[in-house]
This record gives sequence, C-alpha cells and structure tokens, in this order.
Amino acid sequence: MTREEALNSIKANVENKNLVKHMLATEAIMRALAKRLGEDGGEWGLTGLLHDIDVELTKGDMSTHSKLGADLARELGASETIAHAILCHNEAHGIPLETKLDKALFCVDPLTGLITAAALVRPDKNLAGLEAKSVIKRFKEKSFAAGADREQISLCSEIGLELGEFIELGLRAMQGIADGLGL
Repeated sequence: MTREEALNSIKANVENKNLVKHMLATEAIMRALAKRLGEDGGEWGLTGLLHDIDVELTKGDMSTHSKLGADLARELGASETIAHAILCHNEAHGIPLETKLDKALFCVDPLTGLITAAALVRPDKNLAGLEAKSVIKRFKEKSFAAGADREQISLCSEIGLELGEFIELGLRAMQGIADGLGL
C-alpha cells in the first residue's frame, strides 16, 4: 500500500475536512516520532494517516470504530502491525497496547487536537508562532481542549519521551505541514 492509495481511500470514505486534517496531523507526528525513535517512518505514517478512516462509516459508534478501520487498512494491504495499532487506539475494545507503534498512535491521537486548539486561540490562528511552552501551559489547563485526554497524551513516557519533548516534536511536525492543515 502506498501513501497515495491510503489517501485515495480516505477521500472516498471521509467527507469531514477537519477529520482529514486530524489524520494528516497524526501522520506527520507519527513520521516524526518514527524518525526520532529509529522506526519505519512509512509504516508509522500510514498508521497515523489511516487510523480514523472509519469514523464516518461507523457514524462515531465507538463499539465498531477502529474495527472497521483495521479491516479497511488490511484490504488496502496494510500489515497486521498497522491494523493492530489502528484497532487498539480505541479503548472501547479493551485491546492492550503491545507495541511501540500501538502506544505511539494512542498518545499522538489526542495531541493533534490539543495543538490545533492552542493554535486556534492565538490572534493569528496559526501554528507558525506557537511555541511548545504555550502548548504545555494549555495542557495543564484541564478545561482547555477538554476532549484531548491528558492521561493518554502522557503515555508518551511509555515510548521513551518526556512530555515536553513529545509536545515539541508534535508541534514541529504539525508546523511542517501547517499549510495543508489550514493553520
């Protein structure tokens, strides 16, 4: 499976532009993490890109979300490693996070929302001038971007990164594709 094939499948299955942007942001951070951790950037990027491909198809039903996504990824030719990470990123299934890839996707998923929200409260509403220390400050505000699960983000320690380093890496990755994110 190529990135282009994955993106074409996303375009066929996802209408919500913000959801597509979330998947692109997740892909960018996953690629940056792979580079930092000496992992396969292509595999990690595709995992991030495809992880929410089924949200609209399952109408947000958490009991089926990510099960269909893992199946769609397999149909596209994704490895079982990618499919497993997609499957277990949804806690509703109770499937343990086993690999570094599983854990990385799990903690990256909510980070994109926190960083996006931190950018959108800025007067210029973009990522260019946003600093990691501002995102960290917002991380500590429980009511800010309340949907961005802080415990989930904090699991970055299980892949060997401290919170500040993780947020910095995520922010830089998203800044690298800011135009595509509209930020």
